[in-house]
Amino acid sequence: MSEGFIPKHGGYKNLLSYQRSQWVYDATVRFCDRFVPRGDRTRDQMVQAARSGKQNIIEGSQVSGTSKELELKLTNVARASLEELIEDYRDFLRLRGVEEWGRDHAHARQLSKRLRMADCSYETFKGGLEHEDAAISANAILGLTKVTCYLLDQQIKQLEQAFLKEGGLREAMTRARLDARRKRDASEGTEGT
Repeated sequence: MSEGFIPKHGGYKNLLSYQRSQWVYDATVRFCDRFVPRGDRTRDQMVQAARSGKQNIIEGSQVSGTSKELELKLTNVARASLEELIEDYRDFLRLRGVEEWGRDHAHARQLSKRLRMADCSYETFKGGLEHEDAAISANAILGLTKVTCYLLDQQIKQLEQAFLKEGGLREAMTRARLDARRKRDASEGTEGT
């Protein structure tokens, strides 16, 4: 029996973009609990943007078996949500007169170095992400969010290339139907001899 025409899908927990987006969400919730007053609309927006980034990666991964188009759209929504979150952190820093860490800032370089470690986890970054100084915490989360956006950009490019190479569900259904027809015709042709 054949495997069917719906490709394997899901597996989002193995995606670096998902793993990092989960850290961004966790760090953002904790950041808002400590530094953004309850009742402030920005607090809800930041948490929702972080959540949307994570959840849309999940939804895109799950729907990928039947709709490559929707997978691509949802992955892009995740990317857009995290871009919105980046701007919220930039606003937080700007309104407090705090500089955003550039690529050459010592802490930014350290974050980048640690993110390349194969066995890194939220705990690896907890000291920065949950730092008692709001400016350090915001910059650390901002850096992590930028890296997550980069990973999503790469994922979107890969999804585009996979679609161009393999097509979507309609193409898979057509290939499966034609293959089944060839097998049936071949078996019917050999039975009469």
